[in-house]
Amino acid sequence: MTEPVTTPPSGCPAHRAGAAALYGPRFQTDPAQVYRELRAAHGPVAPVELAGGVPAWLVIGYRELQEVTSRPKLFGRDSGRWNAWPTIPEDWPLRPMMTPVASLLYTEGTEHQRRSAAITDTLGAVDPYELKKYCERIADRLIDAFAGRGEADLVAEYAHRMPLLVLCWLLGLDDAQVPVLIENLLAMMDGGPDAQQASQRIVTVMLELVEAKRAEPGADVTSRLLVHPAGLTDDEVVRDLRVLLAAGHQPTAYWIANALRLMLTDDRFAASFSGGRRSVGQALGEALWEDTPTQIFAGRWAVRDTQLGGQRIAAGDLVLLGLAGANADPAVRLASGEAAEGNRAHLSFSHGEHRCPFPAQEAAEVIAGTAVEVLLDRLPDLRLAVAESALVWRPSAWVRALVALPVAFTPATTTSGAFG
Repeated sequence: MTEPVTTPPSGCPAHRAGAAALYGPRFQTDPAQVYRELRAAHGPVAPVELAGGVPAWLVIGYRELQEVTSRPKLFGRDSGRWNAWPTIPEDWPLRPMMTPVASLLYTEGTEHQRRSAAITDTLGAVDPYELKKYCERIADRLIDAFAGRGEADLVAEYAHRMPLLVLCWLLGLDDAQVPVLIENLLAMMDGGPDAQQASQRIVTVMLELVEAKRAEPGADVTSRLLVHPAGLTDDEVVRDLRVLLAAGHQPTAYWIANALRLMLTDDRFAASFSGGRRSVGQALGEALWEDTPTQIFAGRWAVRDTQLGGQRIAAGDLVLLGLAGANADPAVRLASGEAAEGNRAHLSFSHGEHRCPFPAQEAAEVIAGTAVEVLLDRLPDLRLAVAESALVWRPSAWVRALVALPVAFTPATTTSGAFG
């Protein structure tokens, strides 16, 4: 991310005293501490600044986040309402995350319901048993590529590739697209100088996919979307597939990586490396509470002047959903500060009508759970290859994601049933 401008853009609704920067080394390394300080200083709704000194409100209260996501007539999804648009430079690196486009993310009311129903129905038609079997084959295929070396980077070689390969199969994309898609998804989410071009390149891939499926339909999500009773146009399908790709890949990839990091660094999960399966579910659940893959979601825009969490929110203000901060709200934690074991009331999949559709949540759980289980089966003496303090987190306000997760293990043979 770029460094903040020294002079606030004129016309910004507020450069509020005590606003915290959602960028830079401190936020990148320990966002949880930033959330704690914001809660102590401002309560459940805090003034923050994005890269470039762009102001916003960050909702880190559990109840307040539910309120924002449950009141679409007060906190809308259409970013065209943003009162800061006149001051936002054309080359602002986070612009792809905010620009209003006619996609599932930014529609409201009956139009959103139409688009959401098409995605939900289409994903709901996926056979969960077939999905599980395919995930196992993909996991074995990926592990075979590094099993004989005795070392690997579980982010680049496993966590990034696993959900994207499964998504390519679900959408009807060729596996050859995976490296290009990973590169552009990372560039878009990191908000770097290439973010806008990366976003457009993903749209181009989706456009080519829709054109191909119009000409030759298959048994895939894209083909089913094109004939869904909602009557989506090709452009609508392209836009919504881009949303589905980003929302399906990034959070699932980092869920896998964050759960593996937890298991490799926390003695409570040591038993899982000798065949325990209960700990895998615990690690996946704890990762959603403690290292929420999507830590901030952008966002909502105030429809009119209102009050939230003791703050005055002006019409058109940007309200960011602090999913990680809300998950850490003491109001939903035990006295020890921990989340109750088995508690699935986290907000990692958001909340309200724009939350991740349930079939997509189920698919993500199958992908992440299978990835961890197969890896532990194949490489039972897996261990971190560097000090935990040497692990580096991605410079993104939106995701809690490791740059790399280097591991070592006893070299193993490939499987006889490798993907072919």
